[in-house]
Amino acid sequence: MTEEDDEPLYHDGGLDAYETAAVPSRAYVLHPDMKSAKTRRLPEHGLAEAVSLAAALPAIDVIGAEVVRLPRIHPGMLFGSGKVEELKTRFHADEIDLVLVDSIVSPIQQRNLEKEWGVKLLDRTGLILEIFADRARTREGVLQVELAALSYQRTRLVRAWTHLERQRGGFGFVGGPGETQIESDRRAIDDQVIRLKRQLERVVKTRELHRASRRKVPFPLVALVGYTNAGKSTLFNRMTGAEVLVKDMLFATLDPTMRAIELPTGRKIIASDTVGFISDLPTQLVASFRATLEEVLEADLILHVRDISNPETAEQAADVNDILASLGVRKNVPLVEVWNKLDLVDASQRDSLLAQAANREDVLALSAVTGEGMAALLDHISSAFEEEKSERVFDLGFAEGKRHAWLHGAGVVLQETQTETGWQMQVLWTARQEKRYRDL
Repeated sequence: MTEEDDEPLYHDGGLDAYETAAVPSRAYVLHPDMKSAKTRRLPEHGLAEAVSLAAALPAIDVIGAEVVRLPRIHPGMLFGSGKVEELKTRFHADEIDLVLVDSIVSPIQQRNLEKEWGVKLLDRTGLILEIFADRARTREGVLQVELAALSYQRTRLVRAWTHLERQRGGFGFVGGPGETQIESDRRAIDDQVIRLKRQLERVVKTRELHRASRRKVPFPLVALVGYTNAGKSTLFNRMTGAEVLVKDMLFATLDPTMRAIELPTGRKIIASDTVGFISDLPTQLVASFRATLEEVLEADLILHVRDISNPETAEQAADVNDILASLGVRKNVPLVEVWNKLDLVDASQRDSLLAQAANREDVLALSAVTGEGMAALLDHISSAFEEEKSERVFDLGFAEGKRHAWLHGAGVVLQETQTETGWQMQVLWTARQEKRYRDL
């Protein structure tokens, strides 16, 4: 790493960073039910998801939660004055020090509400950013979260520096009015963003090299996508024997993981576990994590894992499909819906779900926890990559050692005879494998 890489990633000058891990916070969750908002979800389910998001942060004690009916948005404080006063009384009585609002809150609204209530406030975007910052483990993940957080914080400097006067600028006793601390911090953030983007570019280039290497290896890529907490990591572990963190928690997995799998047919594939999607995913995160999510764009098969036991599984699936469309996933990439968590479904619904899945070629019902339906999934993956094979015999010179090694690595060699100038190869391969061989 360079000296630049060792510099701290955070700029602390008044950004009012939340140290949620240091001291347990007494939190209260609010879900605004906006009549003007177009949403697929019932407000009660939205509140439940917001509470789950809060629980995903360390050292957070959720004291209470409620849906706030919001006929119209008030520009200054989001809520009406009567509701603001009612909540203020409740927060003081319950000794609340952190309020989580499950919506986008403008910087002005955030400043005014924090001043009125005497608490710290996080909106949905800030909350998700906090979770991602807590979970990022890889260098790329950390950089992506930092970049998204800086983009978010840049618009919120107004509330952090209201107590400061204008700095004096210029040289000596002569000079102009100078610049505000806000402007100074904004410039510092911009500099940091440029530095982070340079570092991230190097990481992305490394990832692209890895992708290029994988393209030369005849192993198809299977990507697991789905709403957060749908059971992707449990399924991934069941398929690969890996030990990716599994927890009944939103965004338990953040950094992508890849493992090789040998199917019952003997064919090898690469499986990729990705970060879970969520409704109203902050635009900063979508942009920052695009390099990671591009693994999905390279996939030969996508497994859309759904928590079929969730009452809003259809709405969650629609959100995932929207994000996949925004990423630009190719229309010709086959997608299979995996209805996971059958073990949590009532017996009365179970038979109906199994019957629905049986009538659709692109749906499989299973339980990653119990293993039910896993054999059918692996068979389905195997059949998806079944290709017509042709047999060929050709000569290969000693100078073509790279191609010789590739043929054996791909497992396509039927017979090999050494000659005076090299080898006579008898192979059985697919058209795709032959093309990769020609491209070497």
